[in-house]
Amino acid sequence: MADRLRPLWDFYDLDATEQRLRLQLEDERDDAGRAEVLSQLARVQGLRDDFDACDRLLEQADALAGSSAVAKVRIDLERGRKLRSSGDPQGALPLFEAAFAGSCDAGEHYFAGDAAHMCALAVSEDRAAMEDWTQRGLDLGEREPAAAYWAGPLLNNLGWAYFDTGEHEQALELFERALEVRKRDPDNQDAIAFAEEAVQTARQALD
Repeated sequence: MADRLRPLWDFYDLDATEQRLRLQLEDERDDAGRAEVLSQLARVQGLRDDFDACDRLLEQADALAGSSAVAKVRIDLERGRKLRSSGDPQGALPLFEAAFAGSCDAGEHYFAGDAAHMCALAVSEDRAAMEDWTQRGLDLGEREPAAAYWAGPLLNNLGWAYFDTGEHEQALELFERALEVRKRDPDNQDAIAFAEEAVQTARQALD
């Protein structure tokens, strides 16, 4: 996986994630690396809905990022996630778009996929815009192996957008595509299980 810090994450145990990230922060050899880790500590606080703490950590990260494209992309992503989580998806969108452009320019395609998937979520009230960003993310994943992981989340999120408006046949098609993608990564059994559950939910809705 192209995100060197992703193995430190357990979204079901934020306390343990924070502990691992703080240990990693001590091991970083330069300011850019510390900025990356601080951005992930900010994400932990954002997931806890402690947006003030999230902002403080992102300010620390910004002060250390320097010219590091990866650090800047991470900071834009986490600032965007914070705004979206706090109820401002419109404010988040320009940050996600900047992260997409910056990561594409830097050849950091994993982060570009993440940014595309966040753009799609930020515009989810506009179905055409969500479909456009989903397709951009899928096209990126087909061109760049490092971004291929994001096909699963992109298809899943668009599927739920259809499901929530009662368009269950379209949702099922997207969930089945997401499951097919997830099965290409047999080590991620949780993601496969979630994808199977989504398919079953859509099928039940059509019965």
